[in-house]
Amino acid sequence: MNTATSYFSIKTFELLTPIELYSILQLRNEVFVVEQNCVFQDADNKDQESLHLMYWNNNELIAYCRLLPPGLAYNEMSIGRVVSSPKYRKTGAGKLLIAEAIQQIHHQFGSGPIRIGAQCYLIEFYASFGFIEEGEMYLEDGIEHIEMIRP
Repeated sequence: MNTATSYFSIKTFELLTPIELYSILQLRNEVFVVEQNCVFQDADNKDQESLHLMYWNNNELIAYCRLLPPGLAYNEMSIGRVVSSPKYRKTGAGKLLIAEAIQQIHHQFGSGPIRIGAQCYLIEFYASFGFIEEGEMYLEDGIEHIEMIRP
């Protein structure tokens, strides 16, 4: 990945272009539905109220997440639908995405805790950003998750 051609963009749902929206849905489907073999309702009516953080390499979406305001998914603000393209894994793209997401969510929604529903195999990854496990493991669409909070 050439970092000179990589960049972040953040947009409300209304400002996403058709190409950006298609790229987001394509990546979410590629990973969450096909790779993780998970049949679930991705279109959950939270995208419209979320901010969409996209990490691009030229015109290719390499990582994505949505930033949810307080009260939409949890009482706290939240980062969700975190996904990296399989082609760009082990490049640091996921770490850059989460670091940017934390910065942007505070810029957009103010200070305060961030709550996430993390896939359990990513606990250490999120812990490296200051997230702490909270509560019990639960199954979501057949995948072990745990809530984590970054105070």
